[in-house]
Amino acid sequence: MSTVLVVAPHPDDEVFGVGGSILKHLAGGDAVHVVICTRGEESRFGAEQVARVQAEARKVHAFLGVTGSHFMDLPAARLDDIPSADINAALEAVFRTAKPNTIYVPHAGDLHRDHQLIFQAAMVCSRSTGDDHPSRILAYETVSETDWFAAPITPAFIPNVFVDITPYLDKKLKACAMYESQIQPAPHQRSIEALRALSITRGHTVGFNNAEAFMLVRELHTRQK
Repeated sequence: MSTVLVVAPHPDDEVFGVGGSILKHLAGGDAVHVVICTRGEESRFGAEQVARVQAEARKVHAFLGVTGSHFMDLPAARLDDIPSADINAALEAVFRTAKPNTIYVPHAGDLHRDHQLIFQAAMVCSRSTGDDHPSRILAYETVSETDWFAAPITPAFIPNVFVDITPYLDKKLKACAMYESQIQPAPHQRSIEALRALSITRGHTVGFNNAEAFMLVRELHTRQK
């Protein structure tokens, strides 16, 4: 059994980008933790909206059956105002609790600055020092963020790992639909139709019916004694 940590800058990133793989890990007996790094500020988003999104996240995690949900509650869309040491320390606390072997992180070239900063914090927490560090780091794509990069100015998402999620796609899409405040009608990128189309496109690239695609950031193999 392996321990997995999905690092999500905002509620919904975890299921839009990694929902099928989360279900596949759980079906294989792995422990899966999800950390939501930010929370909307009531002064900007309204108390009702903030509470609604938090409730949706907890409902989605219960539906998926994840092992643990963690909420860092950093200010959404304001991570630029937080010292990087504080972001790193908050995420490091989750790493110490979960002790993941595999982590999923947002792509470094995503349009949203929160995604970029959380990627950097996750890499700091994953430094290969001591005994407890992840041996596998995968970057996922987030609709309406990863696909808005400005290559070649920003790093392009060029996947080299594809996970067959065909048996789990329907449940993933049901989980996505539970984020009622975030999902949008077609032809919006954050629609169920777009998420299904992306899974088909990624799958057909490698001969699967449906897939989630990732960029392998790092993979460590221990030396045989």
